[in-house]
Amino acid sequence: MTQFLAISSCSSTNLLRHASRTDLCQIDDKTRIGVKASEFHGNAVLHYKPNSGSVRDNKCAIRAVLTNDQAAVTSSTAEGKVPRKKLNKVVLAYSGGLDTSVIVPWLRENYGCEVVCFTADVGQGIKELEGLEEKAKASGACQLVVKDLKEEFVKDFIFPCLRAGAIYERKYLLGTSMARPVIAKAMVDVAREVGADAVSHGCTGKGNDQVRFELTFFALNPELSVVAPWREWDITGREDAIEYAKKHNVPVPVTKKSIYSRDRNLWHLSHEGDILEDPANEPKKDMYMMSVDPEDAPNQPEYLKIGIVAGLPVSINGKELSPASLLAELNEIGGKHGIGRIDMVENRLVGMKSRGVYETPGGTVLFTAVRELESLTLDRETIQVKDSLALKYAELVYAGRWFDPLRESMDAFMEKITSTTTGSVTLKLYKGSVTVTGRESPYSLYREDISSFESGQIYDQADAAGFIRLYGLPMRVRAMLEKGI
Repeated sequence: MTQFLAISSCSSTNLLRHASRTDLCQIDDKTRIGVKASEFHGNAVLHYKPNSGSVRDNKCAIRAVLTNDQAAVTSSTAEGKVPRKKLNKVVLAYSGGLDTSVIVPWLRENYGCEVVCFTADVGQGIKELEGLEEKAKASGACQLVVKDLKEEFVKDFIFPCLRAGAIYERKYLLGTSMARPVIAKAMVDVAREVGADAVSHGCTGKGNDQVRFELTFFALNPELSVVAPWREWDITGREDAIEYAKKHNVPVPVTKKSIYSRDRNLWHLSHEGDILEDPANEPKKDMYMMSVDPEDAPNQPEYLKIGIVAGLPVSINGKELSPASLLAELNEIGGKHGIGRIDMVENRLVGMKSRGVYETPGGTVLFTAVRELESLTLDRETIQVKDSLALKYAELVYAGRWFDPLRESMDAFMEKITSTTTGSVTLKLYKGSVTVTGRESPYSLYREDISSFESGQIYDQADAAGFIRLYGLPMRVRAMLEKGI
């Protein structure tokens, strides 16, 4: 069940004060600047920067707000800027890092809105969640909402991909791709709960995540406005962001900046940037965080028995666990044996190639187990169709189309076709490898009495001669044609 935590509450104070003859913009508790309503075609908002001198200083931006539903805020001093729609309250996907800390005052400054920070716990670790209330308040947010999405993430997003066998470009187990729609879905829910009219994220304009967030917003609430600061603001890098934070009295996170760009959740940990940008470079040994180097893994193998019901894992060595608990335990076991390291060059949705290194210990164990059980429970034609659809399924998830009717329809097929994929698979984990040592299923299509080399009543070996002649007839006719027979 989703856990809900709301920390602090939004102030009811509106930064804009309206009068019948003169529109007032409240800069702080003491300062109000009046502008005659007749000077604009609507309510006038004076965008004031402290210590900028006169209100007529060209560093100040006076923005006219239209009175109709399509009200837009636009700067009079910044030529070529796209008009901005006036917003009341924005839900921001918030991590507490530099970028999202800066986005809070930027939204308030440029959209005149209240900002509700939202953080999703998808298993990124307790350290990532520490001190968020203080950071959000210090940045100017009026509320912080935290939701524990771990069970929902695994049950409703990871397990369907696992059942479908969805792997992007032969290697990637879609860790980040699956996490974004569950976070975005929760943001839509929070927007409804707090009465927000917009959502915002800190994704750059060069990556896949912006698409994943926004397609989910479109699918679940097309009436919400979406703000993507990295596609609008003048901040170009870390130093600009730090300077902006200082000017707006936003405490800059004191954590040491990693040389890698990382994304972590209960399913995986990704690494990008620094030396990894050159595909010829081997990753450094100290980069990995979820798994030990296979060379340093235990010298004795460990055996696991994974219980599976209808294509979904339910137990480890006979112990039934919740989806999130099961995955967390397999991450520990798999990581100890150096399982699940992937180094790949992938094609991003936006067109460029990128190099990433992924750690998915528990996921690698589960994919191996489910696939091997299917070798017992699915026939040849079904496996071929399922595998072909799995490629498209992975592409849809990677591209952020989780709530696309096509993926949902394919998921219904996957659920139906794996209804008999029930049983157990025994695996051996040893120094980075996962080896299958046994498979069992009450729905197994494997029959020892048929497969045995011994003669039997069900399969008469003499029948093979006629089968081969008919099956090879097209090849035989072609050869006769070429030889003039």
